[in-house]
Amino acid sequence: MPIYFRNTPVKQPFLFDSIGYNWCQDPMSRPKGYPHFHYLQTEKGVGQIQIQGTQYTLNPGEGLFIAPFLGHSYQSISKEEWRTCFFTLTGTLESSIGRLLDNQQILFVEKELGMLLHREIVRIAGKFENLPLDTKTLSVDCYGLLMHFINGGYTKDLEKEVLYKRYAEPVLKKIEADYASELTIQELSEKVYITPQYLSRLFRRFLGCSAYEYLTSYRINKAKELLLTDGSLEVQEIAIRTGFSDTSHFIAMFKKAAGLTPREFRKING
Repeated sequence: MPIYFRNTPVKQPFLFDSIGYNWCQDPMSRPKGYPHFHYLQTEKGVGQIQIQGTQYTLNPGEGLFIAPFLGHSYQSISKEEWRTCFFTLTGTLESSIGRLLDNQQILFVEKELGMLLHREIVRIAGKFENLPLDTKTLSVDCYGLLMHFINGGYTKDLEKEVLYKRYAEPVLKKIEADYASELTIQELSEKVYITPQYLSRLFRRFLGCSAYEYLTSYRINKAKELLLTDGSLEVQEIAIRTGFSDTSHFIAMFKKAAGLTPREFRKING
């Protein structure tokens, strides 16, 4: 069961934080989700995943691509052992992955695409056997995998949703443009003439998280980019640049999301 974890600094736009296949999958519970985008696919047996009240069954060849910090749990529901392949993603442009996928939080992969992804995962995992790693080539491989999701047509579904186009999409664009400002959910909801409560319900429906959770996650990912790409910036300056007026609050929110303080994150990742 070849499993590999990143042991190099994050200096490429996209990079595998981990990758593996033929893994005997144990039950897993992550109430606060995983800190990176990750993909899980059944190779053998049948698995069941619960994500924020929704249940997915993964038969052989089927998989799920899940956004960061989305609470979930999974387990085998077959008599035979549940074997999986997987990968998790990081990189200096990690925060752009959501935009590449039109901010969809959960993508279900059917068997036809799953077979292609499995071949790619096995091929890419083989590269980790040869040291030193060619991180530039691996970064290209990461981007290639992301393109499979985009080319699979998953990003077109929300274009058909009238409520998404009318209310959620303008707010997403506002967050992307002005995340460094002191935005509030009240201000964002007023922009599209609805209540904060209704805005968050729409976000949960279409994106799997509240509007506040999305805004915070977007800011934290931008902070990660600055921590890794500009070593001269102090934590206080990064907090200001990503919309946090209080440095202590920023550090607390960052640690809650990433499991590390900003300084610890910077030290571990390069």
